Amino acid sequence: MLKYFKEGEKGPFALLLGGFDGFHKGHGELLKAAKETGLPVGLTALSGGKGGELFPLPERERIFRALGFCFADEHLLTQDFKNTSPEDFLRDLFSRIPVSAVFCGEDFRFGKDAAGTPELLRSLAPCPVSVLPLAAAGGEKIAVSRIKEYLAEGEPEKANELLLYPYFVEGAAEHGRAVGRTYGFPTANLTLPKGKFPIKEGVYAAHACVKGGEWASIVNFGPCPTFGVEDRKTEAHLIGFDGNLYGEKVTLFPVKFLRPIQKFDGKDALERQLERDRAAALALIPNTKENNV
Repeated sequence: MLKYFKEGEKGPFALLLGGFDGFHKGHGELLKAAKETGLPVGLTALSGGKGGELFPLPERERIFRALGFCFADEHLLTQDFKNTSPEDFLRDLFSRIPVSAVFCGEDFRFGKDAAGTPELLRSLAPCPVSVLPLAAAGGEKIAVSRIKEYLAEGEPEKANELLLYPYFVEGAAEHGRAVGRTYGFPTANLTLPKGKFPIKEGVYAAHACVKGGEWASIVNFGPCPTFGVEDRKTEAHLIGFDGNLYGEKVTLFPVKFLRPIQKFDGKDALERQLERDRAAALALIPNTKENNV
């Protein structure tokens, strides 16, 4: 399905081919080359793979807009799509989208059993195809799988070094247990979007963006064993924020893992630890500033 971000663009286009679960610096080289054509730039996007996505499609659309794409051709990884031959995939793609330039990485594969290759793409495309070498950082290939490994290890700073748009979680603030409010640490409670790749459970320092402002925050990703809560939760304490967030969009950008989740011997012990967490978060993140999120 074609999702346009800029109205009135009729092409021809420069088109980036790939899944683009998260847009990293290797993808940025494709975008840079495409923009040099002077054409409006679009891209393909895949959703529905196993293991969760760095950014589900609604989140990716926000990133694509921010990076200047005029459209995304979105595909769900249904069984029918997986069974589409490489040739049929390209015929359908180029029948719908007028292109004058196509870009992909040298590891781009497509169609049933990932049988499609850049060589096949070059033979069937109606325009020149640029195949770019893989980008690397620290001697390793930049890949979404590598970024997910960093997040699973609780290292958002390393993941963000490879991404052109930092990892975030986002949702509307919900009514929670309201326990934190009783000892000076009210929280915004979020439900992660379905299919979102989760960061390692733990307590993090994070930027929290709400109502046009950015706040240093402490975020708990996971259960709350001190209060007998075993379900995985996302609870954010916005340091110094005073207001009602229920129903408001909250965007959290994890900055650094502070500590594992643990069960404390009562509310007083938890409160003392949260004071230490708050000081650590403020040492990492300037508290309040205007932003454009």
